Amino acid sequence: MLNRRNKRRLLLFLVFPFLLSVQFITEDIVLRIVGILVTVIYVALLIFLRDSFNNRVEVHEIDLPDSESKSTDDFDTQESFQIVGRKPNLDFITSENINSIRAPRILDKPSDLKERFEEIVNEALPDEVAFNGQFGFVLEKLLQVIKESHHAHTVVYFWYNKKTEKLSIEKFISNSNSLLATNKYNLEDDILSTIVRKSEPELLTDISNTAEADVIRYYDSPQGVKSFVGVPLFYEKNIIGILAMDSKEQDCFGIETIFSLGRFVRLITILISLFEQKFAEYISQKRLTGLLSIIDTKTNIVDEKELVKSIERSVNHFIKWDTFVFVYFDQAKNIFKTQRVINKTTLKYVGENLAVELQGTLVGKSILTGFPVKIDNTSEANHKRFSKNEDISLEGSFLTIPLIYEDQTYGVLCFESLKKNAYSKSDVDFLKSTSGILSYLIYSFSSQNLYRSLISIDIDTKAYNTATFLEKVRVDLARASDLKLLCALALIKIDDFLEQESLFEGNPLPKVLNAIVDVIKIEMNHFTFFGRIEEKVFGVFFVNATSKDVTLWAERTRTKVARQIVKVSSQQTTFTISVGVAAAKEKTDVEDLMRNANLAMQKAIESGGNKVRTIN
Repeated sequence: MLNRRNKRRLLLFLVFPFLLSVQFITEDIVLRIVGILVTVIYVALLIFLRDSFNNRVEVHEIDLPDSESKSTDDFDTQESFQIVGRKPNLDFITSENINSIRAPRILDKPSDLKERFEEIVNEALPDEVAFNGQFGFVLEKLLQVIKESHHAHTVVYFWYNKKTEKLSIEKFISNSNSLLATNKYNLEDDILSTIVRKSEPELLTDISNTAEADVIRYYDSPQGVKSFVGVPLFYEKNIIGILAMDSKEQDCFGIETIFSLGRFVRLITILISLFEQKFAEYISQKRLTGLLSIIDTKTNIVDEKELVKSIERSVNHFIKWDTFVFVYFDQAKNIFKTQRVINKTTLKYVGENLAVELQGTLVGKSILTGFPVKIDNTSEANHKRFSKNEDISLEGSFLTIPLIYEDQTYGVLCFESLKKNAYSKSDVDFLKSTSGILSYLIYSFSSQNLYRSLISIDIDTKAYNTATFLEKVRVDLARASDLKLLCALALIKIDDFLEQESLFEGNPLPKVLNAIVDVIKIEMNHFTFFGRIEEKVFGVFFVNATSKDVTLWAERTRTKVARQIVKVSSQQTTFTISVGVAAAKEKTDVEDLMRNANLAMQKAIESGGNKVRTIN
């Protein structure tokens, strides 16, 4: 039969496997993380409570009365025996037990106890989901529990990179400020290297002062460390890290410490698995957001600036980078140039509109071969990214992804990170698959620009485009000069309606354009033609008409536009125009005529808009 104390021990022990089983019976990542934290806190409390319970148990020696003495076969009546208990079972205090009975100790609570406790338990998780974000936060709390439960001087967790055979510190909790936290440690003959090579725990209980610097290499100066224990951490049967702990006391750790750290190592591997899954889902969601932003139907790419903005919004969700360069093929100049450069660092980098040299550069190699270029460490060789004469002081990882459609390269995406080995094969594979969408986007934009240059009509308004309109004005000015006919030009600008735009869903400009163009067409005759000069500016050229006639026409048109009700979404509103009129006076210089008409239009705008101004 188990006594009450052993039953209590058994119940306390059964709670631990129950908490640990939570990790395997639920698929919710949040519940798994909460279960791990509760398990860690529970183990720490067991360690602390065990010591505090033992300290509270007092031993009292009491002589039994003669009437309660047993036979000499069982006990020696001349000897006393011990009763172990938390309090002596007495009804009153005598001279014999006055010194053994103590009043219960009442601890003084700090005045800010509640605030400090709430600050600890409500500490917010970092927003970053990656290993150096939320995982680092949880790992740091775990190391704090390990240090306090084992009364260690330092607890530190190392990552091990099998490819480079180097160790690096991820997180540590220490009483010292002398840890070399940013160093990379090569495998040598120290204790950490021994753990990696043997793939088994190591325990040192008496480190001499002369040997400390050689055995313990993660301090920049001797600390007086006497004891050390370290255990390897395995993930998918490969060693990926080391959990180490040291103390300034001799024989501070034992074999039981190794087993204790082994339990914490198991918790860390579960954490890694959970965060790896969560991080993969987080990255997938970000990349999906980036892809959706490319094919968003609300995105209206009308010029190169909008094209670059669309690509920039997308790549922000793809991978991490410190510099991004979009190299674009300029068809007019037949060169590849740095169309957009974003540098998040303070280091020197290339500027925009730099012509890319195809020979002897990494970007040029990517353009000529059509393959991505991935350099894990740009400091190993004198790599030239864009030009042989470039001045770049940034060192790290460099990646290029060519944008190819139907065997033609339209541009290159260039990413650079301050971290070495920042980009993996999976990153390259994803960007290659994504480049097809970006390539088609650029191809479509280039084709539209080409088609626009071959036609004379503005697609949105069916008016002449700028180049065609100015050419027709030039021809008609020459004819009017020969025939001694009067001519005039009217420039019409739609007044700004920023306040009205905020009232509607989407962009109301297309409907406003159509409404105003309809009014202009109705007021025109066979001796006039009009074209679209800018997004909100139109030009109307009049042959055999005086500036007075055109001014009257402009006033009539302005009034009709102001009275025209335009329905946008579920709203109905009105818009206004400002008109500038300039007489040709037998001039044949189109630029002078446009300058005078624009000056008159600016005067109308400066007068508050919805006005007509004339320059003769």
